[in-house]
Amino acid sequence: MEQGYRPVEDYVVGSLPTLIYIPNFITEAEQSELLHHIYEVSATRWKNLKKRRLQNWGGVVHEKGLLPQELPPWLVKITKRICDYTSLFPSSINHVLINEYLHDQGIMPHQDGPAYFPVVSILSLQAPVVIDFTPHPKWRECSEKDRLSSEGLSTSGQTSEVAMDNFLNESACSLKDDQCSLLLMPCSLLVFKDQAYSDFLHGIQDSTVHSLANVINVSECMKLEEWKESHLTTNGKTQEHCFNRTSTRVSLTCRLVPKVRKNLFKF
Repeated sequence: MEQGYRPVEDYVVGSLPTLIYIPNFITEAEQSELLHHIYEVSATRWKNLKKRRLQNWGGVVHEKGLLPQELPPWLVKITKRICDYTSLFPSSINHVLINEYLHDQGIMPHQDGPAYFPVVSILSLQAPVVIDFTPHPKWRECSEKDRLSSEGLSTSGQTSEVAMDNFLNESACSLKDDQCSLLLMPCSLLVFKDQAYSDFLHGIQDSTVHSLANVINVSECMKLEEWKESHLTTNGKTQEHCFNRTSTRVSLTCRLVPKVRKNLFKF
């Protein structure tokens, strides 16, 4: 890894706790090796979804825990490196989802389920993409209620319409400021936890064009000019910088399911 022994805290980006972005976490040779393993598996290993396809490794995840299957050595190798380097998982990563996104495919904003330990690590392969973090609707509602209470405003209709409109407008602006995006380059590792895990949704737009307007790891944007299959564009109306997605991206979402069950229906 090019980052050597730099502490993982050096890779925290943005003001939202805690987003960690590590460029060049693996080499291009290691990327090629992973892609070889991913695409040499039987076609039956792939599950076709509406907007992407995926491979599930490690077993079946249920709200009561994991019905486990042993990870193959080539996945153990990379998950062990993630665990050892970040020191954010209390035990070995035991579940990996491999997603394949065509150049116009993404994934709707979502949160990971309660079965997982609240740390997510995503290794990106083959092509860049922008991932967006937006406040969870429940967090938005709680924030509005907390602020109403702290400012002595009432939710029972006793507050004037003007005061309420002002509050809602200010709240909307504040929430918009909390939205952020990261540009995930090939071979990079994204790790998120804490508020980014519990209070925000993460997703990728279904589009061949991704905006760089809210990207917080701006130094990565410069790499797009040199990346062979991406090219920067400008949105004529808003003058936002964008890039065109032109090839397939593969990602490894590596997580820990703390509860492992030999039989999910017997305890």
